Amino acid sequence: MQFDSSMKGCSLRELFKAKIIGDIDGLASRFGDISPYGVLHIFKARKKIGGGVFMLIQIIGVGKLKEKYLVQGIQEYAKRLTPYIKFQMVEVADEKAPDTLSDAEVSIVKEREGERILAHIKESAHVIALAIGGQLWSSEELAAEIDRLGTYGTSHVVFVIGGSHGLSDPVLRRAQQRLSFGRMTLPHQLMRLVLVEQIYRAVKINRGEPYHK
Repeated sequence: MQFDSSMKGCSLRELFKAKIIGDIDGLASRFGDISPYGVLHIFKARKKIGGGVFMLIQIIGVGKLKEKYLVQGIQEYAKRLTPYIKFQMVEVADEKAPDTLSDAEVSIVKEREGERILAHIKESAHVIALAIGGQLWSSEELAAEIDRLGTYGTSHVVFVIGGSHGLSDPVLRRAQQRLSFGRMTLPHQLMRLVLVEQIYRAVKINRGEPYHK
């Protein structure tokens, strides 16, 4: 890889931070006729907003939130995210069913809710499903993953939270990754607030800014 004089204003620290060293020529070819210096500008622009430039992050959840404190909390973090990424919370209808269900009935509920979820996921989206058996990430690891996805061209990330019975197999198969918030059981409605807070925290980590509590 050759550095020309047009890159003189960029420190090695910036280049390493942007994951350019060793990759920039390959990335330039992916972007067509853009020069390595042009790719560097893309990375520097991304750095300003913590890996979120042009990125749409959605959370798809089953059921309508009714608890006022959850709705207000999500609205607050969605507002904080506005300068950095495009954020959307998508609610799909939950399947009405009695409290006690057989295994077969639970499968039917999950399949129907899963169909509604999949109807909102675009083919180009990178899907991360919240599941008990998923990977355990720290906040820093979530930030790094969002940054990695943005770095290598992903502009649309969808997090999926199932209903009280979990996610259907087709939804889990559609997901490129599975994420777990630990072995403790939390209400799926509460998980939406927890997740949007973690997305906001990840953006602030990637920007190198203090977290506004």
